[in-house]
Amino acid sequence: METRPTASQTQPELRWVDHAWRDLLCVAFSVMVWQTVAGVEWREHRALFFVEVVLGVAALVLVHFRRRAPVRVALVIAAMSAVSGLAAGPATLAAVSVATRRDVGQVLLVGIANFVAAQTWTTLAPFEDNDLLVTTLVNVAVNAGMMGWGLYIGTRREVMWSLRTRAERAETEQDLRLAQARSTERARIAREMHDVLAHRITQVSMQAGALAFREDLDGDRLREGLGQIQGQANDALHELRDVLGVLREDDPGPPTARPQPTYGDIAALVDEARTLGLDVDWSDTVDAATPVPPATGRTVYRIVQEGITNVRKHAPGSVVAISSTGGPRAGITVVLANPIGERASAAPGAGLGLVGLRERTELRGGRLDQRTEGATFVLEAWLPWTA
Repeated sequence: METRPTASQTQPELRWVDHAWRDLLCVAFSVMVWQTVAGVEWREHRALFFVEVVLGVAALVLVHFRRRAPVRVALVIAAMSAVSGLAAGPATLAAVSVATRRDVGQVLLVGIANFVAAQTWTTLAPFEDNDLLVTTLVNVAVNAGMMGWGLYIGTRREVMWSLRTRAERAETEQDLRLAQARSTERARIAREMHDVLAHRITQVSMQAGALAFREDLDGDRLREGLGQIQGQANDALHELRDVLGVLREDDPGPPTARPQPTYGDIAALVDEARTLGLDVDWSDTVDAATPVPPATGRTVYRIVQEGITNVRKHAPGSVVAISSTGGPRAGITVVLANPIGERASAAPGAGLGLVGLRERTELRGGRLDQRTEGATFVLEAWLPWTA
């Protein structure tokens, strides 16, 4: 529940211009009230005339301190206005200031005090024609009006404060959402970079290692092998450029990123691995009646890609069996199994491939399990169809 703001939070800062027009209104209201008896006082009650002037000026000075002690200042000025019509303006301003705080007890106390003071002054002042009923009704109306006006100003200030606070909160939340979105995008880019580069660089490392140990290759076959390495390196550079292309927010040129891989691209990935000498047994029994959603297919593609990369790194020369099953109701299950290699390749690795895969899979609502069955390493993942 939203808490009610304090008076200091809702009150606007007063500049010299704001003080000036408030002072002018106070003086104008005071003069309007006092001028009805000023002439009589000057002629017949000269001492009272000067008392009214002195108290009026003092009230006008004192009202500038109303925000430091609103109720006390308002009560003191109300007492002054009981014997000085010139203090009526400052008394009104001080009372309205208290009413803006919207404290019922304070509003009633100051309102009653100002009414009593107004009744006292209209009774004591030397009016030529003073009707008690009329002046009482006027005093009630004026005091009720000024307190009501103060309550309206206080309510409006609270509403504006609430709207401003909500706008600032919404802006802060928007900034947090943007920061979270940037963080999520950076994490996604990091995963994509690992998946893409680990696969390609592993292939380059394996082929380069194979050429290094082959002493029986003639020039043509050596050039062919080096050409394959060059092709893999170029593919790695292109895919890296595609992944990093999303970071170029200020690039006015047309987007150059190629489409992200889908489930249908897995067959080409397997064929490429076979071309490079890996023995892959690929089985696809996924329901072909409904296309695999792009997000799900891309995740399955990355799982197969990382599995092939791990086989090249940790069990070079072994056979990897890949099977993919499922449909719209059951989701997709992909299993990669290969014998545990006795020797690993010389290709370096960060050891974070499966960690990234598990995170990617869980973000899509699926699960990833790795286990050893005898001498076979098994990587199994399940993803919901609409991941």
